[in-house]
Amino acid sequence: MNKSNHSSGRRQQAQGGKGKSFGTSKFSKKNTFSKPKEEAEKSSKNGAKPFSKKKPYNVSGSAPKKAVVPSNPTTQTGIRLNKYISNAGICSRRDADTYIQTGSATVNGKIITEMGYRVQPTDEVRFDNVLINPETKRYVLLNKPKNYITTMEDERGRKTVMEIVNKACKERIYPVGRLDRDTTGLLLFTNDGELAKQLTHPKHNKRKLYHATLDKKIALKDLQAIAEGPEIEGKKVWVDDVSYVQGQSKNEVGIEIHSGRNRIVRKIFAHFGYTVVKLDRVIFAELTKRDLPRGHYRHLTAQEVINLKNSI
Repeated sequence: MNKSNHSSGRRQQAQGGKGKSFGTSKFSKKNTFSKPKEEAEKSSKNGAKPFSKKKPYNVSGSAPKKAVVPSNPTTQTGIRLNKYISNAGICSRRDADTYIQTGSATVNGKIITEMGYRVQPTDEVRFDNVLINPETKRYVLLNKPKNYITTMEDERGRKTVMEIVNKACKERIYPVGRLDRDTTGLLLFTNDGELAKQLTHPKHNKRKLYHATLDKKIALKDLQAIAEGPEIEGKKVWVDDVSYVQGQSKNEVGIEIHSGRNRIVRKIFAHFGYTVVKLDRVIFAELTKRDLPRGHYRHLTAQEVINLKNSI
């Protein structure tokens, strides 16, 4: 693949907020090359940690229950237990397999450790002794305003993003990844634990495009250094693309990364002596802010959900 042509094509796609487009500098580069295996492994380790539920502790002091594996003759009907747990929003199917093996799931009062066990419509399923039911999957996209933190609740009484989307659906949804309090832009919410895990893992290279406004004009040599991937806090950061914002002052920059490290965009510019005054995420996993005003949310279309799942 011609590297320069590929980079140019991606720059034309990078649009967000107020009709601005990124990608006018000649040095902006895309991550189209193959990373060395050693570096790819490092990048993967730097990603956001997948949601997981800690194993329950036996606090009763009694001996653990003996696992019982009842017969399950209807092997071709019903839904697999791991998928049932995942559909209930507990965790991914892979994590559910681990919990099943440790005896965390019961069907009709009996512990199930059998991989591939299928749950029937009339079965009562409990996880850690709590009755669960498969939920309808919800996918909500928010254009996050400033001064909201990305947590379910805050003990200090600060405003959280959940206050904005709390009426979006009856199901309990969770933010996918994080945006810090001062960062605005796209934030996805869902109760699909498996999809959330895949979207936040660096190995899937989900696109995150930010529009950064700096405290001063950034020098061309510094943009070139950022494009090469700086070392931040002892670890290299892979920058997929970076350039001035077309038609704007030289203190406005578009930067595309897939790292999930906390405040990584701000840290990149601070490393070169610049302060990020404003930071707005304009693209996340090919989802854009088009027709979504600041502080508003919308449900993804069926086609958008299909596209997300097919991209992983």
